[in-house]
Amino acid sequence: MPFFRDTIYILFLPVLLIYVVLSRLRGHPPRKGVAERLGYGKFLTPHPKRILLHAVSVGEVNAIKSLCSDLQKQGYEVVICVTTDTGISRANELYSQSCTVTRYPFDFSCAVKRFLNRIQPTIVALVELEVWPNFVSGCSQRNIPIVIINGRLSERSFKRYKLARLVLKSTFKRITAIGMQNESYAQRVRTLGSERVSVHGTMKWDNAIISDHIPGDKELAEALHIDRNKPLVVAGSTTPEEHLMLKECVPIGVQLLCAPRRPEWFDAAAIALSPCNRRTSEQRTDTDYFLLDTIGELDKAYSLADIVVIGRSFVPLHGSDPTVPIALGKPTIIGKNASDFEDMVNVLVKRNGLIQCTKEELKDKLQLLLEDSDLRESLGTNGRAVIQEHQGATTCYEELIMEHTPDA
Repeated sequence: MPFFRDTIYILFLPVLLIYVVLSRLRGHPPRKGVAERLGYGKFLTPHPKRILLHAVSVGEVNAIKSLCSDLQKQGYEVVICVTTDTGISRANELYSQSCTVTRYPFDFSCAVKRFLNRIQPTIVALVELEVWPNFVSGCSQRNIPIVIINGRLSERSFKRYKLARLVLKSTFKRITAIGMQNESYAQRVRTLGSERVSVHGTMKWDNAIISDHIPGDKELAEALHIDRNKPLVVAGSTTPEEHLMLKECVPIGVQLLCAPRRPEWFDAAAIALSPCNRRTSEQRTDTDYFLLDTIGELDKAYSLADIVVIGRSFVPLHGSDPTVPIALGKPTIIGKNASDFEDMVNVLVKRNGLIQCTKEELKDKLQLLLEDSDLRESLGTNGRAVIQEHQGATTCYEELIMEHTPDA
């Protein structure tokens, strides 16, 4: 079977090559860490309770903060492996002082074998649902339990998985336990052949820290020359299509800070927001427009905001997590394209802790919030209450991991 799966991947290589070439033509940076993706790297000495947490990208890396700390308190040695370049950068920033951070291997049997030989995990936890056949098979052959935590399977991903249903059925049966965020996701996984499925909610509620400010926010304001006496709209995880829209929607005299989702979008954002003060540039001008072109400082920007707009939700890209600014008490607006966070958005909107609108309505919603301080305050209060009510999933996933960890 590994030979069969490797053959499928090899046949797919021309498609992958075309994708890489097109990405480079579009200005995307080349992928890094190829040696680690092939399974090479530092060999770890054996440990009786070593957990490998696989977090695909920045969102998953951020989601496991509380879980990682809790597992270490329970005596686990934590290894975090990540797929994307931005994710590995964020993981190093958050965890490199206390955990081993590495890259997830390509799903070739030889790469998986090298990776498992050097990491030697006692148990593996896949965050959200990143299932690769050779990796799961490699762990199964070594009797390494695999659990899925904070599992999520959107409708569009489910359609792709169903295309490979016959191949993946045996893969899902090898997974020890699957913890999903809601019953809809759980039912989709059962359709793919999984039996040991349970529902525990999402850890993303748990990482929203109820606080009035984030350390370092004032320093960020000073570095960018943000005027603390003027209103500031912060738009997080934005896309190229949203930058000009936001600039047009924010009233004259109100400051706008944009934090693009991807580094390859930084330069285009600087042009769209011109003249703007850019975080990584030393040049400063008298402007109302600011560009946060760094990874890991968005929480500080949210802490400075009078109003927050959630990016990737006014274009068909499925939204971003709205809970961090809401936990800071910030009145927050999200677009209609937020399917990746549908459950969270629905309950927040229903409880008047979040405003959801179309891009055509955004300008009026911003004006309304700028003029109505009572509405801003009530949104923050209601949103915080919803977050506090829904926290606790991390503990459930921690218990799922401990339940299936082999005895030392």
